[in-house]
Amino acid sequence: MKVNWRVDEVSPLALAFLGDAVWEIYARNHCLNLGIHRPHDLQRRATRYVSAVAQADALRLLEPVLTEAERDVIRRGRNQKTSHTRRNVDVVVYRLATGFEALIGYLYATGERERLDELAAHALAALDAQYESTREP
Repeated sequence: MKVNWRVDEVSPLALAFLGDAVWEIYARNHCLNLGIHRPHDLQRRATRYVSAVAQADALRLLEPVLTEAERDVIRRGRNQKTSHTRRNVDVVVYRLATGFEALIGYLYATGERERLDELAAHALAALDAQYESTREP
C-alpha cells in the first residue's frame, strides 16, 4: 500500500492511529499462526496483545533493542497530549501504549517493514513468554 503523506507532517497521534491497526493485524496473524481458529478463542487471545497494558508491556520488553531514533518516536507519541484517556487504564500505561503504537505506525509508514517484522516478532514472543511465566499451574 502506498503512503502518500510524509511521516514528519503528521502528529504522533496520527502515527499511533495507524500503528494501532497495524499491530492488530500482527496480533491476529500471530494467533492464527499459533493454531487458534475458533473466533471466540481468537478474540480472547488477541486481547493479550492489543490491550493498552499488553502494548505498554511490549514496549518495556523491547526497550533494550530499540535504536535512539525509535526511542525518539516513542517519546513523542508518549508525550503527545490527548483529549481523552481510557477510563479503565492508568494514564501512564495509556501513554506508553500510545508510544508503542506510534513506533509501529512510524515503521510501517516509512517502509521499514523488515525492522517492523523483527520488533513485532520479538514483542509477541516476549509477551507470550511473560504470559506463560505468570500463569498458574
